[in-house]
Amino acid sequence: MSMYGRDPWGGPLEIHATDSATDDERSRNLQELDRPALDETQQSWLLGAGEQKKKKKKYVDLGCIIVSRKIFIWTLGTLAVSAVLAGLITLIVKTVPRHHHKPAPPDNYTLALHKALLFFNAQKSGKLPRHNNVSWRGNSCMADGKKSQGTSSAIKDLIGGYYDAGDAIKFHFPKAFAMTMLSWSVIEYSAKYEAAGELAHVKELIKWGTDYFLKTFNHTADTINSIAAQVGSGDTSDGSTTPNDHYCWMRPEDIDYDRPVKECSSCSDLAAEMAAALAAASIVFKDNRAYSQKLVHGATTLYGFSRRQRGRYSQGNEASVFYNSTSYWDEFVWGGAWMYFATGNSSYLKLATTPGLAKHAGAFWGGPDYGVLSWDNKLTGAQVLLSRLRLFLSPGYPYEEILRTFHNQTGIIMCSYLPMFTSFNRTRGGLIQLNHGRPQPLQYVVNAAFLAALYSDYLGAADTPGWYCGPNFFSTDVLRNFAKTQIDYILGKNPRKMSYIVGFGNHYPKHVHHRGASIPKNKIKYNCKGGWKWRDTSKPNPHTIVGAMVAGPDKHDGFHDVRTNYNYTEPTLAGNAGLVAALVALSGDKSSGIDKNTLFSAVPPMFPTPPPPPAPWKP
Repeated sequence: MSMYGRDPWGGPLEIHATDSATDDERSRNLQELDRPALDETQQSWLLGAGEQKKKKKKYVDLGCIIVSRKIFIWTLGTLAVSAVLAGLITLIVKTVPRHHHKPAPPDNYTLALHKALLFFNAQKSGKLPRHNNVSWRGNSCMADGKKSQGTSSAIKDLIGGYYDAGDAIKFHFPKAFAMTMLSWSVIEYSAKYEAAGELAHVKELIKWGTDYFLKTFNHTADTINSIAAQVGSGDTSDGSTTPNDHYCWMRPEDIDYDRPVKECSSCSDLAAEMAAALAAASIVFKDNRAYSQKLVHGATTLYGFSRRQRGRYSQGNEASVFYNSTSYWDEFVWGGAWMYFATGNSSYLKLATTPGLAKHAGAFWGGPDYGVLSWDNKLTGAQVLLSRLRLFLSPGYPYEEILRTFHNQTGIIMCSYLPMFTSFNRTRGGLIQLNHGRPQPLQYVVNAAFLAALYSDYLGAADTPGWYCGPNFFSTDVLRNFAKTQIDYILGKNPRKMSYIVGFGNHYPKHVHHRGASIPKNKIKYNCKGGWKWRDTSKPNPHTIVGAMVAGPDKHDGFHDVRTNYNYTEPTLAGNAGLVAALVALSGDKSSGIDKNTLFSAVPPMFPTPPPPPAPWKP
């Protein structure tokens, strides 16, 4: 007979009657069993099967946490394997030879940029900074403005600034244009200047110019009645033998003759251009709030003076021989645009976009010099500048109509630069004749190259692939290629294989029309006529005026490296400023482009005024 019961470990429990024992026998058997095993068996019976499994797991006590021993071992193993792999990889990397890729060498435009900026160091007047980097220059003309008779009480001294060209005259009109161009190039291409390591340098050059301009009038006043227009004299047309900056051939450091100061009280062109220079520089130095505001105040005073007392600065004086101004209307538009960008005051924009001003400036009638930016005519620059405003901010009514006109005319000007059109002739070597075969062509060429490269970057930043010339569409690359071909010509890709930038390449002018560079620094002071022998010698200049762009070749690609012929060999501030602007626009990586926002840093958010409603309908 058997009885069946439930085995708590999962099987039937069979009990036979014949095998049953007495109570005493069972007691003895139990005593013989291992007591710990019995205890475990009893615990297992009480806890059940699931709890038994948990009890059998092994754990590691890490102090702050208890983890499974299995997980702990796996973690340690993974870390050990990872460490071995990392060591092997490090060993392989250190033992395998590596090939270092050298950075690409600077392009020709960047190399030429370094040199072109140095020209401004060589042109500095006054007490030179300690690290001017032109060994043959020293302090000069330290009495400018102090001995002049008849100057206003506001002018205390005119020490400093820049000499204009190969002489020691300070012509403020082209100098102001040069500073405006440098500032414009910095505003647009500060990243490229920084990449070339020249940002601090070019800003120092601009400040050297603007610090000087603040001396030429009472910059703390709100209204003025006159400004200084020129320091030094160069008129020799009457056969006079009176020592002056053209009759004499002397190092600036040795000048001992009188240097008169010319003031003007009706000089709208000069005052508006100086206002443009200070306004543009105020944007360059916007991070220096005190200096920037000082420049803006001075620009405001100058521009108000230009509008109040009308006249051309060169009328009736010797400036008409050297830097004759043909009009002041273009400076009104140009200066008004810069004043708007510097202040954000919409009254300046309203003035710059007045159709009457544009008409007087020649915006609607063309002419042989239409589209040619120069120290005399800034209309083309103003049109490009205001086209930028339309492209990126689109101020709308009431400015849209005239801005659209400027934008369309800018496109036409860009078309006129292209070789497939015949607006301008070209030499056989490919140099565009923007001054129609007259001497000293390069100063106009570099300005056009800058505007073409800049406008190409404007279109690129506006996601516009090109523009139309009549029915024909041209890509922005065409504009950039025009700029490159012109600058490449200047750098040496021309029939004479000559670089027209001194110190660039192996073949460049050695007889530059420049007093300081042509007279040796040998502790001998050559007087007014004593320096003539250095002017007339056929020997190369003893000093290399690095970065100077000479006047350039003639319309047949011919060039005479003769010191006495300034139409070929004389450099100028205005010419080099355009060169610097063109070089930085073409330098480096094309993808870096322009800085879209800095020019608009003072411009408030624009909410275009809706146009007036149409007149009521009448039957």
